[in-house]
Parts: sequence; C-alpha cells; structure tokens
Amino acid sequence: MSDEIGVAVLGLGNVGSEVVRIIEESAADLTARIGAPLVIRGIGVRRVDADRGVPVELLTDDIEALVSRDDVDIVVELMGPVEPARKAILAALEQGKSVVTANKALMAVSAGKLAEAAEKAHVDLYFEAAVAGAIPVIRPLTQSLAGDTVLRVAGIVNGTTNYILSEMDSTGADYASALADASALGYAEADPTADVEGWDAAAKAAILASIAFHTRVTADDVYREGITKVSAADFASARALGCTIKLLAICERLTTGKGKQQVSARVYPALVPLEHPLASVNGAFNAVVVEAEAAGRLMFYGQGAGGAPTASAVLGDLVMAARNRVQGGRGPRESKYAKLPVAPIGVIPTRYYVNMNVADRPGVLSAVSAEFSKREVSIAEVRQEGMVDDEGQRCGARIVVVTHQAKDAALSETVAALADLDVVQSINSVLRMEGTSE
Repeated sequence: MSDEIGVAVLGLGNVGSEVVRIIEESAADLTARIGAPLVIRGIGVRRVDADRGVPVELLTDDIEALVSRDDVDIVVELMGPVEPARKAILAALEQGKSVVTANKALMAVSAGKLAEAAEKAHVDLYFEAAVAGAIPVIRPLTQSLAGDTVLRVAGIVNGTTNYILSEMDSTGADYASALADASALGYAEADPTADVEGWDAAAKAAILASIAFHTRVTADDVYREGITKVSAADFASARALGCTIKLLAICERLTTGKGKQQVSARVYPALVPLEHPLASVNGAFNAVVVEAEAAGRLMFYGQGAGGAPTASAVLGDLVMAARNRVQGGRGPRESKYAKLPVAPIGVIPTRYYVNMNVADRPGVLSAVSAEFSKREVSIAEVRQEGMVDDEGQRCGARIVVVTHQAKDAALSETVAALADLDVVQSINSVLRMEGTSE
C-alpha cells in the first residue's frame, strides 16, 4: 500500500457535500481501487461555518493557502464560477497538483490554458462532470473512441430546459407555466437565464466539440439560441408533423465543397422526429448521441445534474487521478492537432419550420412561396388554417412552412424577407429541424 493521497475540495455545495460524504463513507473501497488511501486535507469555502456537516477544522476560506499545501496532491474544484476557480486551478496545476473539476463555464473558456499548465507540470486535468453529470461522455470521447473518427455529437445536455420542454409537450402548458413548475421543483435556478437562454448548453457544446474534433473550441464559437420563445402552438404544430421540440447541443464535422474540413458547434431548440432516440428523453434527464466512422451511433443516457449524479462523475475522475499518482502514470493530454476552423452558422445545412400569420386573401401563399424560391429554398410541406377573432369573424390565416435542407443563411434571409411582406402579419416562430434525412 502506497502513501496517502491528499485531497483538497473547493466548494461544499450539493456536489461538494456528496463528494466529501462518498470519500468518507467509501474509504476502504476507494483505497482498494486506488492502492492508497484518500485523505481530505481541507475544504475551501466562502464562509467558515461550524454547521456544515463536516469537522470545522477542515474548513478554510483561504483557498490559495489550501491548494499550496505540501500535503495536497489533488485539488477537486466544485465551487465555480469562472473566477475565482480559474485562479485556484492554475495555482494548483503550477504547483504540481492534479485537478478534477466540474466547472463547465471555466472549461468552455479556458480549457486550453489549463491544459497547457497541466502539461507543463506533468499532472492530470480531469473534467468528466463538466458535461452531462453522471453520464460518461468525456472519457469515451478521449479514450474509447481515440482511434476512431467522430463525425457528430448531438444531445440534450441541460436538464432544466429539457424538463420545461417536456412539460410543455405533455401538458400543453405555456413556457411561463412550465418554468414556474421547474422552479417549484428545484430544477430551475432563481435566475434561470444561463439555462433557458442556452448559455449552459453552449459551454458544454464547446467542451464536446474540442474533444471530439481535436480542435480548441470556446463558448464564444458556439451559435446559441434559447427556449424562451417556444410556444404551446409550436408543440401543437410539432405533433402534427410527428415531432417534439428539444434544446439540442450539436457538434459536427463538416466537409466543404473544396474538401476542407470544418467544425460546427451550435445550440438551439429544434423539432425532432418522434422516432429519433433523443425525442424520448424527457424530464430532467440528459442524453448524448455520438456518431463515429467505425463505431457507428452510440447513445449515452442518464441523470445530467444533481448532487449525487455529478459527484459520481467527480469521484470517477478523482480515482483516476489518484491511481496515476500511485502508479506514476498520466491521463490523456489535450489533443488539438487538427486545428479545424469553426464554421459560421450561415453555412450549416438546416431545415426550417416557420409559423406565421398572414392576410386571408388570394395570392398570399404564392407571395410567401416566392420568397423561398428566390433564395433556392425548397419547401417540403405547407399547412394553412383560417383564424377567427373573439367575435367569430375571420381575421386572417396561419401558415406553417417546413423546408428541405438549405444553407442557414438562405433560410434566415428568407424569414427576414417574409417579415417585410405586406401580406404577412407576423412571424410567430422559427425553429430548425434536426434528425431527418431530407
């Protein structure tokens, strides 16, 4: 049996508390798996309070001193947000300590700098818990599929938005009501902006794209739209088309007409056919589908958030880092050799669903179709229904147009042109369609 492995835990929230509990309660098993005992040297918190459920002597608000201790071998960062976490992690790496983090916001903007620091110090940087909680996604991409060519990674990586959209689909609720339910159940934060506007999913998409395509991709490279404009009417239209609506994070390897490869990373709500595997992922669950040349399609499904599920992923990384300390090995380094350019959203082949209110008179459909034709966007399906006002009088019509694939820029230009037509009263919603072959 080797000497003790000293661990510093930064943060004692839901995840940090679970990590500390598991280390203490599973000490014998963890020792057997690692080959040395894990010993918590200290727990960094913003405020030292005796009522934290751990021995008060372990608590400290001096993060800098804790990560600098000679008896700390591994730092587990669970405090977020980007700062002061970045400073603490860099200090730990520079002093030769391996790091385990669940901080997706930090990894989405600073993974490259942190990886360089880990490489220079010959230590590990693990971050499985930064994407999809307990679901193992990072390790399969970095290790299991290291000899394959990943073509596409697409998934539902935010439990809050998936719960909201699932509720809207199953109950017919509007967005505000579904968000209120999510807040009451603890799925949504007091300020849900990072989730509902897609920022959280975009951070995770940047991490997945970087790993899958051996290219540094940051959160700023990810095209992003949130779910706040999705309506109950959109779900009714989606059902009529045999679809549901999900907030998807999509990372894709593209080949241009000249044979050059690019990377696409994007997050937006999209219509997904009911037969697609992601369509049945409901509630606060997450799922990621990976498509690779040799392996084909792989799907990873499970709880994407919460104290215990996320702690499971953290402990997996901690065990790996500790084993490497005992055995003298190292985990996978950053792979960025491909250096592929990130494609702008405008060149991405996309299908659109457009829901609009129009005047109820002859020639309207012809005028609408002409705008698609001008930009060489092929229409796959059109649905039209009359509308009546509160007094039962006809007051216009609603048209739903579904397109075939075209470049996103052409579709966006078409929607802008439609909004300027005299016969179009309003553009109610514009959503993309994913998971179809057309």
